[in-house]
Amino acid sequence: MDLLERIDKWGRTAPDRLAHASGGRTMSYGQLLRRSEAVAAYLARTLPDDGSPVAVLGHKEPELLAGFLGAVKACHPYVPLDTALPSQRVLRIISAAGARLTLTREGIAALPQAPSLDPARRIGPVDPYYIIFTSGSTGEPKGVVITLGCLTSFVDWMLAEQGLAEGGETFLNQAPFSFDLSVMDLYLSLATGGTLFSITRDDIADPKRLYESLAVSGVTTWVSTPSFAQMCLAEPTFAAPLLPRVRRFLFCGETLPPEVARELLNRFPAAAVWNTYGPTEATVATTSVRVDRAVLARYSPLPVGYPKPDSRVLVMDASGSPAPQGERGEIVIAGPNVSPGYLGRPDLTGQAFYDLDGMRAYRSGDWGYLRDGLLFFEGRMDSQVKLHGYRIELGDVEAHLRALAGVRDAAVLPVYRNGRPESLAAFVVLAERPPGSDFQVGRALRGRLAERLPTYMLPRKFFCLETFPMTANGKVDRRKLAEALP
Repeated sequence: MDLLERIDKWGRTAPDRLAHASGGRTMSYGQLLRRSEAVAAYLARTLPDDGSPVAVLGHKEPELLAGFLGAVKACHPYVPLDTALPSQRVLRIISAAGARLTLTREGIAALPQAPSLDPARRIGPVDPYYIIFTSGSTGEPKGVVITLGCLTSFVDWMLAEQGLAEGGETFLNQAPFSFDLSVMDLYLSLATGGTLFSITRDDIADPKRLYESLAVSGVTTWVSTPSFAQMCLAEPTFAAPLLPRVRRFLFCGETLPPEVARELLNRFPAAAVWNTYGPTEATVATTSVRVDRAVLARYSPLPVGYPKPDSRVLVMDASGSPAPQGERGEIVIAGPNVSPGYLGRPDLTGQAFYDLDGMRAYRSGDWGYLRDGLLFFEGRMDSQVKLHGYRIELGDVEAHLRALAGVRDAAVLPVYRNGRPESLAAFVVLAERPPGSDFQVGRALRGRLAERLPTYMLPRKFFCLETFPMTANGKVDRRKLAEALP
């Protein structure tokens, strides 16, 4: 029974069970099965049988799940897009994906019921299942292709490790579906007949509404970035009485601070805290470790975990050889969870992916080291940063700043607090300095940039310079620029 069959089983055996709740709207497994079949039939009638991607646009509405599953049932990978993204970004991703069709919540809801497709028409393990676009250093987003085999490897590992109860779990969905962390809660929930409880952007914008939503969620498995949990911990009532059924916290997307793990163990003594690591190219996560008090006492910073059983995680030195234990090098991931590459970008694929002893391998560009069989993450090797769980190429932000009228040059740097990126700062050289303070000029630039980039990629501070300092070899002296940061 493949992953789609496991999900559809719940629509037949438990059709009234709640599959998804979001913003006061719900969908049962029976409704999910019928709607996804309607989407599949529509796509089979509308699109050529060529496996081309289908974009699915919305913000955590239940219909989006039917769009995802329906696209795959019709043998088309889906490209999840969130309406919080600027329209220009959405259009560029749709173009880069080569998507001939975009499904929306309204469009999915309007489709009539349809008979199931021929059961012989199914995607196989090597076929693309979804494509998530991440920040690209040239200013153009790049699509990471994840196959059914990649996703199955991830889901099977997590199900075996976590011992999830079939039909008895409610998963918190914090991340938008366009962010691959959401794959963790979405597919662990659907595979086990659980309920996915989505926190919307309106919930997050209103603390009172957020905690009221959490109080009625019935969440048993919390999936989020560490930053979101850290924000919630600022509320004194965020503790076991608020979430009495929570059994585990699963974190991915960025560094888990020891103080966050410690406070969660204090406030939720019956729950386990898990730290995981993995880039989008390795299907959400590829290492994990349970962070208990013994781990907190022994390690700082915290480890990101042991490799999943069917994969390998290596740390390679500059010569391409395995680095000795405890020595820093580039993290390389190999296994069935590794993506076949970037959509339509053989150049980038050839740079990052290769064969390692018969396994697909990915050069992550992350610094790390091994100790006691555990992997430790030490940040990016290039200009990429992880901010609040989002992977951001600084060059992407810079390219869009330079595209703004009146901006001659731009450099973007992360601002660190307690050793972790907290925000972005932009340094700009303008063709003509408008009147006003740096704050006023920066606010105007930020507003124009918001038409091109999602909110999480927008610099918080702007510095206007006449020229950039240069290094001896003629490059922008970013170290000198960093001296101006708090």
